[in-house]
Order: sequence, then C-alpha cells, then structure tokens
Amino acid sequence: MKDVLVVKKSKAFQGEIDVPGDKSISHRAFILASIAKGTSVIRGAQKGKDCLSTLGCMRKLGVEIEEEDESFVVKGAGFGGLREPSDVLDCQNSGTTMRIISGVLAAQNFYSVLTGDSSLRRRPMQRIIEPLSQMGAKIWSRKGGYPPLSIKGGSLRGIRYILPVASAQVKSSILLASLHAEGETELEEPHLSRNHTEIMLKYMGAKIRIKGKKIQISGPQELEAREFKIPGDISSAAFFIGGASILEGSCVMVNNVGVNPTRAAFLKILQKMGAQIEVKNERIECGEKVADVQVRGTGHLKGVKISGDVIPQVIDEVPILAVVACFAEGETIIEGARELRVKETDRIKALVTELSKMGACIKEMEDGMIIKGGGKLKGAEVESWEDHRIAMALAIGGACAKGETKIKNASCINISFPGFQDTLEKVAIY
Repeated sequence: MKDVLVVKKSKAFQGEIDVPGDKSISHRAFILASIAKGTSVIRGAQKGKDCLSTLGCMRKLGVEIEEEDESFVVKGAGFGGLREPSDVLDCQNSGTTMRIISGVLAAQNFYSVLTGDSSLRRRPMQRIIEPLSQMGAKIWSRKGGYPPLSIKGGSLRGIRYILPVASAQVKSSILLASLHAEGETELEEPHLSRNHTEIMLKYMGAKIRIKGKKIQISGPQELEAREFKIPGDISSAAFFIGGASILEGSCVMVNNVGVNPTRAAFLKILQKMGAQIEVKNERIECGEKVADVQVRGTGHLKGVKISGDVIPQVIDEVPILAVVACFAEGETIIEGARELRVKETDRIKALVTELSKMGACIKEMEDGMIIKGGGKLKGAEVESWEDHRIAMALAIGGACAKGETKIKNASCINISFPGFQDTLEKVAIY
C-alpha cells in the first residue's frame, strides 16, 4: 500500500467480501502450536505484520514452521523444548506478541530479551511483569515497566491473581505461564475480555475451568497438536460493516467471519444504532463460532451510549464506531475506554484530532469521547498516527464524506489488513 491513501466519496458499499484471518486467533495458534506436542496445521492464518512478528519470534526460539500453500505447518517443541534465542526477539509493533510470548518465556530455563518499534516501546508492560514475577520469573524493564523486557525464566508456581483491567493479552500471558507452573492458578477479570486463549487451550486438550469471570488452571500440562481453521477477523470486517451501515442503499456480505460472543458486541451496538444486520449460517469451527454477516444501510442511525462491561469487547472497534457515530442522529457517548490511550497510539486523542479535521463535532474525555452526530463529514488531509485501525477508520470516514480524503502514513494498515485498499475499491460504488 502507498503511504498516502486517497479516498473518494462512495454512494454505497455493495458486494461479498472475505477479510484476513482473525489476528487474535492467528497469534495464539502460532504460539500454542509451537509449545504443543506434535505437528499442527494452521489454515487461514493472517499474514499481517503483527502476526508475522509472532511467527518470527517462535522460529528464533527453535520452532520449525513451514508455509505450504495457504497453510502453516508447525512442529511443536513440546513441554520445555524451546531453545534460548541467539539474538533479541523483535516484536516490532505487536503488543500481543510481546505480552503473550512473555508468558511462555517466563517458564523457560533460559534468558531472553524482547523489544519492538518506537510505538511498542511506549506501551505498558508492568501489567504482565507483576503477575509473572509473582509466579517466580525474573523480569527487567525500563523505568515504569516499558520495553525492552529481559526475562530469566525458570520454575514457576501457581498464583491467585485479580486483573486490575480486563485484558485478553495479560490473561493469556498468565494462562500460558501457568501451563508450566506447579499447582493451581486462578484468575479473575473485572469484565469479560475476549476468550480465544481459553477456547484454544480446551481445543488442544488442556484442563481449564471457567466460571463467570474466574478461570482456574493447574500445571504442569502438555498441549496436543491440532488442525486449525482460522475464521475471518471481525475487527477487520468491522470497517466495511460500519461503512455499509452509514451509506443508504448499501448491502455487504462478509463471509466466514468469527462471531465469538466476546467479539461480536460490535454488531449488537450497530443494531441498537439502527443498522440492519443479519448473522447467517452460524457454525462452530475449532471451538470458535463462525458465521456470514450481512449488513444493509438504511441511512437512519441514532446515537447510543457505549460503556461498562461491553468496552473490553469492542476496544478494537471503537475507531470505526466513532466514525459511524458522526453520521448518527443525536449524541453518542463512549466512556470507560481509557485503555484506548495505551494502544498503538493514543486512540482517543487521534480520533478526536483527525475526525475534527473532517468536520466532526467530537469532544475528548479522559476515558472516551462525546460525538454529536447528524452532520456530514467533509474530505480532508488527515494523519494515521501510524496506527492501522485509525488509518482504516479514517478511510471509511472518507468514503462516506463529501469530497476527497487523503490519509498520510497509511501503509501501517498492512499490520492487520493487507489488501484493505483492494477490498474498499471492490465494494465502493461511485
């Protein structure tokens, strides 16, 4: 993708699309298959930069991973089979890579260092350092718990831990460490976060008990290799679902997309705003709920309040929800989303700054934003803040706005959605 993405106003979005494999599930499949016993085959994995960072790190840890056609064949190292890397593990822009792999490395009897790009080195890691240290790992970081991280793993013990914030990455890090820990680990979340790790652990034979917001797992345990079929990423599909909801006369079908209940809250919010969304052909594949999602644009949306327990389940969809809110009648309030400030960039400030350039009536709050919709956005020159989700949200905003929009530093979209521009051109009707 070019570094400047130019988007023209579209009359409607129409057609059928497929989106890249789910980024969250792809990360986990690469990591869990690498530490499992036996050979796993992963089909449909995302090949964006973030997931390739995970792939590269696991290879540096001695795991044999080969790409065959559209599949990855992973020869799992099994319990204790990873080897000390000869170089620093570069997670690039991927916080998921750093946080989840840290849980694996905490249990390894060797020394390793994880780093990343300038954006990742500004993201907080104290939230994994604290519980992994309680389990017995030795972890060093920059002041304040920022990367690079140096980890000397070894014998771990189970702990009882209450997560201060709902975070699937932190939860996953602790769960993977607990596989190699002596005794029981019990986690409790303040709100339910995405549960792909729990589903995958069960699918691979782990004994794990889940009751509400509590998870119990005893170690040590060995995972068994499996075949994986990765569904399409609903967080990627969200941009086209959101755009079709805005533009009257739109009709878009997204095929084979994951609709895990901890991820599909985005669809319910759009339905509450007035979008016509149908979830068809629901089925279970490798433990995950998958479906085809059809959305029709009515041109009649209304503002809503988005807060509380639902926020962790739509944290990646807030950028496109903010764009949709600009076209909805009335006021949309997004609150309790302070976590957006420590994503790839400060997404609250980024959205307020860039959507304001396009004429949005949007106000920044400490933990969210207030958007007065009903107005029409106008094309402008905007900045991605080198954040893939901000760039894609602005692109959809531009497709729904009057005139032409230029998104600078748009190549960051390749982090999660290679082919985004082609998909946009496929569905846009001018």
